Amino acid sequence: MSTRDTAPKGFENDVLQRRLDFDGPGPEVAEEIASDEALILDLDGYEGPLHVLLALARQQKVDLLKISITRLAEQYLTFIQEARRLRFALAADYLVMASWLAYLKSRLLLPKTERKATNEPAPEELALSLAYRLKKLEAMRKAVEALTSRPQLRRDVFARGDPEARLIIPSSRIEANVFDLMSAYVTQRRRELERHYDPTRRIEAYSLEDARDNLRAQLPKLNNWTALDEVAPQPRSAGGPRRVSYVASTLSASLELAKEGHLQLQQLATFETLYMRKRQALINKSDGASNDA
Repeated sequence: MSTRDTAPKGFENDVLQRRLDFDGPGPEVAEEIASDEALILDLDGYEGPLHVLLALARQQKVDLLKISITRLAEQYLTFIQEARRLRFALAADYLVMASWLAYLKSRLLLPKTERKATNEPAPEELALSLAYRLKKLEAMRKAVEALTSRPQLRRDVFARGDPEARLIIPSSRIEANVFDLMSAYVTQRRRELERHYDPTRRIEAYSLEDARDNLRAQLPKLNNWTALDEVAPQPRSAGGPRRVSYVASTLSASLELAKEGHLQLQQLATFETLYMRKRQALINKSDGASNDA
């Protein structure tokens, strides 16, 4: 009489119950149960029907792109039947995959001459698509295993202790020559003069009307993209408007002309140079008039 026949009945039930427990021990229980008993697969690592299919496909020991979908479907359906025989509650997606595989198997076994013309893809295409999905799943699982097998922080490797304080040694020594000192003095004085405010001094501003008239006068020449700085006038006298006023008023005038449809504006990136030109339709119209003349 074999060991299996002499084993207590409660022992077999206990082993089988532990095999069906997801949170219980996994591969080590396989040595305690015979190979002809139900549910040999370790379900602890499965996250869905594709994972079960991948495990079954690996048993064929061939390239996933060359596996027999018919044989794989038979193995999966056998797995579902055994699980239902053991009163194992399966998720809905497992049953959906089982029905789809049964349908695919029936279409694969049907001769091509007897297949009806439908809008559905050919069963060979569906089988190849499933093989590619299994191949992709295998690649992802290998990537996960490669990442998890690397040394983990605070488990295999450890960081340094408390950060070391940075020691700052103040120094009043300045290394510079006479030219550096004079350049720094001139730069500082220039900043102070520019910051000087005289309430009695009247600051002239470049009016928006003058900017519009000047931009309209230059409009026939703006056939190509031209920078805003080139279009804005230069200061004419020391007591007149400053360069900033010319640029600001010209910008406001260009926005109004663009809104009216006489001008096109372009800026390649934020805070980059602003370019402008005459509207393309006006350029084509003027070119056509010159050709007619």
